[in-house]
Amino acid sequence: MKVFKDILTNDEMFTDTYPMEDISDAFYMVKGKNITVGAEDIQIDGANPSAEEAPEEGGDATSTSGVDVVLFMRLQETGFASKKDFLLYLKGYLKSLKEKLQESNPDAVEKLPGIQKPLQDILKNYKDLQFFTGESMNPDGMVVIMDYKDFDGEERPVLYFPKYGLQEEKL
Repeated sequence: MKVFKDILTNDEMFTDTYPMEDISDAFYMVKGKNITVGAEDIQIDGANPSAEEAPEEGGDATSTSGVDVVLFMRLQETGFASKKDFLLYLKGYLKSLKEKLQESNPDAVEKLPGIQKPLQDILKNYKDLQFFTGESMNPDGMVVIMDYKDFDGEERPVLYFPKYGLQEEKL
């Protein structure tokens, strides 16, 4: 298994156990699932509970619902007052990323401007997006963008991770 970490903060962002695809050599788009995690079990939304189990009224007080990648990787929700504020953050992030990459992966520095075109497409629905940071909540680290897309008639969460802000680590 591989874990993908933020190269600036060393936060674990996702693993290769989630379905993912490369978007324009700029982002990894990771497909998530809406799930409910109880104190003792995990229930994927839409699954049928066992016939032996009695349905609970009002749900379990110790259960948590959310997107599997966010819950299991302990991503922390953050936000921006406006699209302009997000773009201002991104400018600073890309500057820090460029400095880090010049030390470790100089070839990747040339590919950073390629983030602009796919980012424009992602940000078209800015008001519907959610944003997450790594577990450390380091303000200098990566911000992940979450949107929802239709896959075979089912709306599923997708998370966009800046590809060159990640390092792969084999476990």
